[in-house]
Amino acid sequence: MRDDEMSEAAGPQIQSSCPDTAVQGTASLPLAYVRASTPLPATSEDVDGRDRPGHDGSGRRRGVHFIAIAVVAICILSIAFAAWAISLGPLPLAEARQVSTTIVDRNGKLLRAYAMADGRWRLPVDAKKDIDPTFLKLLLAYEDQRFYSHGGVDPLALARAAAQLVTRGHIVSGGSTITMQLARLMEPRRERSFYAKLRQIVRALELERRLDKDQILNLYLTLAPYGGNLEGIRAASIAYFGKEPKRLSLAEAALLVALPQSPERRRLDRYPLAAGEGRDRVLDRMVEEHALSPEEAAQAKAMPVPKMRRPMPILAPHSSDSAMAAVKDTPVIKLTLDQGLQKVLEPLARDRAIALGPDVSVAIIVVDNGSGDVLARVGSADYFDNSRAGQVDMTRAVRSPGSTLKPFIYGLAFEDGFVHPESLIDDRPIRFGSYAPENFDQSFQGTVPVRRALQFSLNVPAIALLDRVGSSRLSSRLRQAGANLVLPKDEAPGLAMGLGGVGVTLQDLALLYTGLPRLGTTHPLREIMGRQDDRREPQRLMDQVAAWQVGNVLLGTPPPENAAANRIAFKTGTSYGYRDAWSVGFDGRITIAVWVGRPDGAPVPGLIGRTAAAPILFDAFARTGKLPAALPKPPKGALVATNAKLPLPLRRFRPIGELVRTGGEQAPHIQFPLNGSRLDVDRASGREASAMPVKISGGVLPITMLVNGVSVGEIDGRRQRLIDPPGPGFARLTVIDATGAADTVVVRIQ
Repeated sequence: MRDDEMSEAAGPQIQSSCPDTAVQGTASLPLAYVRASTPLPATSEDVDGRDRPGHDGSGRRRGVHFIAIAVVAICILSIAFAAWAISLGPLPLAEARQVSTTIVDRNGKLLRAYAMADGRWRLPVDAKKDIDPTFLKLLLAYEDQRFYSHGGVDPLALARAAAQLVTRGHIVSGGSTITMQLARLMEPRRERSFYAKLRQIVRALELERRLDKDQILNLYLTLAPYGGNLEGIRAASIAYFGKEPKRLSLAEAALLVALPQSPERRRLDRYPLAAGEGRDRVLDRMVEEHALSPEEAAQAKAMPVPKMRRPMPILAPHSSDSAMAAVKDTPVIKLTLDQGLQKVLEPLARDRAIALGPDVSVAIIVVDNGSGDVLARVGSADYFDNSRAGQVDMTRAVRSPGSTLKPFIYGLAFEDGFVHPESLIDDRPIRFGSYAPENFDQSFQGTVPVRRALQFSLNVPAIALLDRVGSSRLSSRLRQAGANLVLPKDEAPGLAMGLGGVGVTLQDLALLYTGLPRLGTTHPLREIMGRQDDRREPQRLMDQVAAWQVGNVLLGTPPPENAAANRIAFKTGTSYGYRDAWSVGFDGRITIAVWVGRPDGAPVPGLIGRTAAAPILFDAFARTGKLPAALPKPPKGALVATNAKLPLPLRRFRPIGELVRTGGEQAPHIQFPLNGSRLDVDRASGREASAMPVKISGGVLPITMLVNGVSVGEIDGRRQRLIDPPGPGFARLTVIDATGAADTVVVRIQ
């Protein structure tokens, strides 16, 4: 028998005899004494001190020592692990959040994206707004079913992956959560080791502590690799399917779930068969887990896999380049452009330029009348066509405007009150010093209504009106409205500017024309949203009545062939030498300006605004998808009458050089009030007190008085009159004598 067996036999015998001894021979002694004095045989338990009530102290001490050693070891390991975790450094969140700069339209739709400095395409993603729910459902079911419940690591998933590996002999599903995969993407490593997995776990826990679930998912969908230089689901969807991932088919969603598992081996443009197999594996898994029906999976498998990679969209390239230069370090730049409108106008410009001949380019700009927002900008016929200087933005190039400034000459003439749309004006040979303007066709129409003179763009009447209005005044007013006119160095504005003798850009021309449907004010153009300079005040172009009259006249301009009349108010222009063809039109909603020509300024024989640019203008309006909006109604004070019912001085316009005077009479001159003066009017004391006196000198009777372009009667023989002030604000007072000579002052009534 072994010692331990002996001790197990002796022990019970001793304990069973001790009570008997105490009863038989030592009844008067305490039980403790009897036990202490009774000799016991030595056993192995006594020697080792185990399992004996009197000898368990050393065992307890050993247990305490073991626990203490374990605690110390755990502490040391924890400290070492913490030190190792700290040595990993901070999470590279800043680098992970770097994305391609994207240019979006007013509705957030992608116009253009710029690759990152290293050539990668990585577009920002918001899973709730940018991603089809079908894809998110498949992704979470396939990659991380408990994504929203675990803390970065899923023990159940790790156990399941291990069990599947053991039972099936190969990896069926990974144990990494989406958070762990994100950690690997943020710190990519080639080796697959326990150390690398442990590092992912630590980083995943840190990510869960720093970010919420939506942020983690967004970052994963931004960084997930899809082969080549594509990162993130948006870049992949656009490159492979040609669309944003907001609406995906089941086959497309499954394919995008499968690609990041092996992005290079499943690249669609290189290994479409492998990509299809990966997609089918995802669908099979979903059927196994009852997330899809077999029929749905079969239909998705039947869909072909794309084999080509599409180029990234490049809409509004000139606007995008300009925005990139103006806005720094901003991942998403929002423009005022409308993607749908931009998308239909760029092909229009390209096709028309090809039809017009080699080296010809086309530029188009669309502006919202109410806000001044640029809705579309086509800077050239083809951004990548070097023969047409495609990368030169012709909407910003300074060119000769031809006759497109004529409406503003007429507008100031209407404002000054010495001419009306129904007034008669002569179109015949005339000389202004050494300058003798001629019409484009070198013919003359004789006496015509002012309305017809503008609609048919007759040169002589326009120069005669500009001579009365004043070239410097026209230049000053256009600059005041926001246009930057460019004159030759050291040259003052002259009459030639009415026929294109000045430089202007297409966008400034569009700006000026928006002032007509706005009834006399312009709004500075805006193309980049969210900037501090968005607070823009309207600028004065002309008064309301004059602006309405110009718009009303242009609405009747004969349209190009096969176009509807009286739908769009427009004006054409052709620069000297057939270098530039222009057409600018507007309705109640938008203004569109078109330029056609060669960017290098070379002449193009036969290039005329009416035949080259106007058809593009009308086609552009048609491609907006909306019927032309009605122009504003006549403002208060507008005089609508035939020529026979106009005041006598307004029935016919005579150039200054033809004014005939008798008796040495001089031209009329307003002596009071003075031009630019301020008048305080007391409106509380009745009509007499509120009347405003006007006094003139010179002029041939009868002399007609106009207030803001509206006749208020004739000046009496004393050459003075009391008039009712039109109200607080600026008022324009004009007198016209029998010969057509006039004088105008502008006063401020308070």
